[in-house]
Amino acid sequence: MRTETPVAVRLADYAPYPFTIDGVRLVFRLDPKHTEVRAALAITPQAAGPMRLDGEALTLKSIYIAEDGGELRPLDPADFTADAHGLTLHAPPQGPFTLETVVEIAPEANTALSGLYMSGGRFCTQCEAVGFRRITYYPDRPDVMSRFQVRLEAPKASCPYLLSNGTPGASGDLEDGWHFAEWDDPHKKPAYLFALCAGDYDVLKDSFTTASGDAIELGIYVDKGEAPRAAWAMDSLKRSMRWDEEAYGREYDLGVFNIVAVRDFNFGAMENKGLNIFNSAYVLADEATATDADFEAIESIVAHEYFHNWTGNRITCRDWFQLCLKEGLTVFRDQNFSADMRSRPVQRIKDVIRLRARQFAEDAGPLAHSVRPDTYGAIDNLYTATVYEKGAELIGMLRRIIGADAYRKGMDLYFEHHDGEAVTIEDFYACFEAVTGRDLSQFRRWYAQAGTPEITVTESWDERAATLTVRLAQSTRPTPGQPVKQPVPVPLLSALLDGKGGHVAAEGRAAEPFLILLDTDETELTFRLPPGSARPVLSLNRDFSAPVRLSRALSREDQLALARAETDRFNMWDGLQVLIRQEILALADGSQAAPDDALVSAIAAAVRGAMDDPAFAALLTRLPDVGELFLDREPADPVALAAARRKLQSSICAALAPEIAATLAAPSPAPYDPGAEQASIRALRSAFILLLGGKGDAAAAETLAALYRGAPNMTEQLAALRALTVAGGPGRAEALADFEAKWRANPLVMDKWFSVQAGLGSAEDVRRLIAHPDFDLRNPNRVRAVIAAFSMTNLAAFHAPDGTGYRAVEDTILAADRANPALGARLLTAFEQWRLLEPRARGEAKSCLERLVAAGLSPNAADIAGRALAEPSGG
Repeated sequence: MRTETPVAVRLADYAPYPFTIDGVRLVFRLDPKHTEVRAALAITPQAAGPMRLDGEALTLKSIYIAEDGGELRPLDPADFTADAHGLTLHAPPQGPFTLETVVEIAPEANTALSGLYMSGGRFCTQCEAVGFRRITYYPDRPDVMSRFQVRLEAPKASCPYLLSNGTPGASGDLEDGWHFAEWDDPHKKPAYLFALCAGDYDVLKDSFTTASGDAIELGIYVDKGEAPRAAWAMDSLKRSMRWDEEAYGREYDLGVFNIVAVRDFNFGAMENKGLNIFNSAYVLADEATATDADFEAIESIVAHEYFHNWTGNRITCRDWFQLCLKEGLTVFRDQNFSADMRSRPVQRIKDVIRLRARQFAEDAGPLAHSVRPDTYGAIDNLYTATVYEKGAELIGMLRRIIGADAYRKGMDLYFEHHDGEAVTIEDFYACFEAVTGRDLSQFRRWYAQAGTPEITVTESWDERAATLTVRLAQSTRPTPGQPVKQPVPVPLLSALLDGKGGHVAAEGRAAEPFLILLDTDETELTFRLPPGSARPVLSLNRDFSAPVRLSRALSREDQLALARAETDRFNMWDGLQVLIRQEILALADGSQAAPDDALVSAIAAAVRGAMDDPAFAALLTRLPDVGELFLDREPADPVALAAARRKLQSSICAALAPEIAATLAAPSPAPYDPGAEQASIRALRSAFILLLGGKGDAAAAETLAALYRGAPNMTEQLAALRALTVAGGPGRAEALADFEAKWRANPLVMDKWFSVQAGLGSAEDVRRLIAHPDFDLRNPNRVRAVIAAFSMTNLAAFHAPDGTGYRAVEDTILAADRANPALGARLLTAFEQWRLLEPRARGEAKSCLERLVAAGLSPNAADIAGRALAEPSGG
């Protein structure tokens, strides 16, 4: 097999499609091996010339054309060309015409899970970004929007439910035990939002009444026997619908809203208009089989996909370069929904943890790209943390700079002006410029410029004049294709603190937080305090108001004082994180033999002081993951970093021993409720259980085994299993065997069993898991539970200096790529930081990448591997 290099697509080459698709009529005759798709397109030319339709893996059976309302006639073979990537009409009519094609596809053979495929014996689709071309010939691009009418035909016995977008219409029986159902979507949409599902399901039904009094029928379609486990997803959906009405004034616009859960899915979920399709992991949950993190993820993802109804569906992106316009904006919306449902400070910390772990690493490596790039190789590889998480941060900065009221007015104008359109970043920001009168062109640099800005902070205190002078300078390192960076507007929410829990006033500033907008390379600020004032403590980037890295020349004593003085919950947590990172690095490089007692005491004191907010206290016990530390130490030695991390974890565990014992001796909250209040308590219990796992003695292992056996819910049982896996000893094997025996018939729970071992075990453990009879290369969840858990979270084992980690998974990555290119490419992103590694591991990582390329990769995977291997050029 030869690696096929993808052809670059450039934003500068965008041109409108020269034909309008006025209407689409689709008729499916569903069969696993031979599905027939009849597509009738009503077309109006906008310019003379040939017409190109996308199409892949299609068998063309017939093609007809009718001009200006005339009769359909077969198209002469000389008038069109069909190839592996589409269909070209050489000289289409210059006036309105209808094109009708009949193609045959094989859903059962579609292992890429793009287009129409089978999952669990049922039909389902995934069309974003370019899956619709695997269903029929069509201009498969987001700026071509049309109204779809769909008729589905299938055997009634195996497919009693026939679902598509929009509103249900006629249905009835056909000959030979078949039946049909028709669906009409009144809203224009691009092809990537088309969906169908057909099969036999359990259905959870409910209803929602909009603020205007319209009744909406809600349905969640799941595997037989699983409907009760969809109750939390339904509750989350209804809360999302109400929140969007209250926060954004957006009501739902159809009479039905359906969700279908499927086991085999490349992503988390898909926002198809009126028919969301979900990975079953983000629908099914109960206390016995799902953790609080699962419930929280379901709540967030259900909200995210629902919010797309307006930010993505009603208004979509003109081209895929504008992907952040729907994804970054919708992530920002779902983050704020989750913050309102739970604890806003805790949610903010969790959002930043994800951003730093995923996006900061992306920005610092060979896969770095801007939020709106100017070129891409494979569109599936643009679904990144930069587009999603950093894109959300940009919306948050915009809201902070212009204010909440102006943000809401700008969003209202956006919905009013662009409903039913495919738009650009410029269209979006024009709405905010209109309501504020501000020029936001410099702010839009954030969309064009890759990399994480670093803000260098220098302070000087004049005691006689009671004046604090602060110099701020911003810089961004070169990234691929961008050697020179320009300054971007950086909103830094700030405060002057008195060190006693209060704020300090300065000349012209009240004793309250204020916003500094750094929009030049550097600036100097002067804070004049009343004569005789003590030096204030400067709090910067409160609530993580900008996605930047701060560099402050503070001593450890100053950093501890800052952490103690903070009144902002995020900065309280982050102040300790800065110290913890420094401590782990010092332990890893040998400059410090044991954890610093003062720091350990400070961490323990902070946890004790936060016990009235258990979720926040749990976050205070969290240590940065090994991958997060790569950016602080180059070359990075993951083995040494992991060992140092365990040392500090053990010391913190010892310092908190009385609190851990008392907390775990108390019963877990009952009866179980997945809401924020109980989840907060279990978060602290689980954090303490995980601390015990790093203690490394027989007594802790015995305690963990007892906690595993007595766990009343999956949250605490899985925490105990993880801790036992780290602690080792006989309790580890016993618990893993017990868990497997109990849950072997439940694939979602077994994903957790695979993931725990891959994420905490050795390369040999991963080889054993790949050989396990329940490892299924065709199921993305299972592949991610092993290969992604190992390569993206177990970095000490994956990046082993002898290369055993790479060799354990490379054959499976190749096999996954050949079956499912989107999955294969995503797995290869584990190599994004390979150049930061210590020399031995770096050499082994490069050799592995070169072996993968030589073995032959899909265009998707070749794009990732090629960018990873490209020699740095200072940009």
